[in-house]
Amino acid sequence: MSPEKLEETPHRRFNPLTREWVLVSPHRAKRPWQGQVEKPSLEKQSAYDPKCYLCPGNSRANGNRNPAYSSTFVFDNDFPALLPDAPHNERDEDGLIVARTERGICRVLCFSPRHDLTIPRMKLEEVRRVVDVWAKQYRELGSIPWIRHVQIFENRGAVMGASNPHPHCQIWANAEMPNLPEREQLAQRDYLARHGTCLLCRYLNLETEHLDRIVYMNPGFVALVPYWAVWPFETLVLSRRHVASIAQLDQGETLQLADIMQRLTIRYDNLFQASFPYSMGFHQRPTDRDSYPEWHFHAHYFPPLLRSATIPKFMVGYEMLATPQRDITPEIAAAQLREAGDTHFLERGGQRTLENSSKRGRNQ
Repeated sequence: MSPEKLEETPHRRFNPLTREWVLVSPHRAKRPWQGQVEKPSLEKQSAYDPKCYLCPGNSRANGNRNPAYSSTFVFDNDFPALLPDAPHNERDEDGLIVARTERGICRVLCFSPRHDLTIPRMKLEEVRRVVDVWAKQYRELGSIPWIRHVQIFENRGAVMGASNPHPHCQIWANAEMPNLPEREQLAQRDYLARHGTCLLCRYLNLETEHLDRIVYMNPGFVALVPYWAVWPFETLVLSRRHVASIAQLDQGETLQLADIMQRLTIRYDNLFQASFPYSMGFHQRPTDRDSYPEWHFHAHYFPPLLRSATIPKFMVGYEMLATPQRDITPEIAAAQLREAGDTHFLERGGQRTLENSSKRGRNQ
């Protein structure tokens, strides 16, 4: 069977980073939907909200007052999921009831003093400053002797659990490797041992040969819908150069990372003419001083919306009990993201005008 025919019938795709399979069912994309719907986020925010605990000068829940910051702002989370001074304790009953204390540090990074902005609507230089802070936090937290992993992630939109619309992200530094980064680390290590090359370097070469899953490219980074994507418009942002962490990017690559993140998130907003929800996170090498030559710096975007700004995708039923499944193919998702263009729809007077993918979708 040809690859084209395969993509028209139910099939499984393998994720080499997690060593899991995803079921693709393209014939189901036209099924009617009478399930839950979400309200698209088009509510206009003010530049300053006196009730927002992240806006400059406002008080937070613990009584601390934010400084009158004019760019980015980092602080220790007032309600952290991890504590740096948690006393050591553990439990192990026959290897079946097992628990161990986990130490960590949780921080919040505000991208901008303006309450009404998001990454796609900020200036490029403002996004670059955010990237610089991410690199600084990775280095600073990673230099703490007992920290082994630094997870930078952004939840955007109430449907993804964001409790505040002010542009911000979280940074959690763990004493131990979390599940997914550890799974990726082992897969990349084994691939390097077997093939003598980086897993994601080789994968990126394959994708830039095919081009049908590429969303956007610049000299430093590529944004694509991975062949094994689970979420409808899931994307992977890969550095072209083999670097293991955000701290290894040069000044040009820092700007190029800001550029590709902005162009990708603009396309997300344009796709459904709404402030598009997603969870985004960077995966990079552990911080325990080993070299980890297998690690390739990358970012994952997991957006939940399916066929419109009102229809979400949830992991339920078969996906919770057997294997993740998707209806729209990664190739179709990539084409729709390319065509969404990188001029924000609010800056076009709200008109739904899709730009030709040949002009913008595969810029290099």
